[in-house]
Amino acid sequence: MPRPTRACRTALDGLYDGAAALAALFMLALLAMVMLSILGRQLHFNLSGVDTYAGYMMAGAGFLALAHTLKRGEHIRVTLLVSSLHGGLKRGFEIWALFAASLLAVLSALYSCKLAWQSYLFHDVSTGNDATPLWIPQISMAVGTVILAIAFVDELVLEVLGRRVVPTSDEATRNE
Repeated sequence: MPRPTRACRTALDGLYDGAAALAALFMLALLAMVMLSILGRQLHFNLSGVDTYAGYMMAGAGFLALAHTLKRGEHIRVTLLVSSLHGGLKRGFEIWALFAASLLAVLSALYSCKLAWQSYLFHDVSTGNDATPLWIPQISMAVGTVILAIAFVDELVLEVLGRRVVPTSDEATRNE
């Protein structure tokens, strides 16, 4: 693999891994919020907004983990049709599916970024007691969808170049 391609691949993999690490931090923050809520109930004190922030952390973790999950082959993939195809027809279908997924991911990213930007411009705040500016938790959604769009375009380019390796998950065999 040429040096610029290797550097690009390293940067993209670093982006996906970094988003996954950030998602893990959001999960730890979610745990902290839940623990604070439980302690508050047991020790008879109230921290307003803890449940809301737990929801923000859950959403952030989910969106930030999307690209890493895609690149590891852990997304749900319906292979009934693809498994029956062979050769050029199968490759053509894969390219079409990745193009459609890339387009949807880019649209999702654009609208997520637009939502966060409009929330910032209009000074939208949550309806709870915390009155958090909504653009703050929406940033994780916007960043997660942008990284997912990059990952889908990455998969599409790899498929077109004939370098895509479809990762497979052993999840089905572990569940049955």
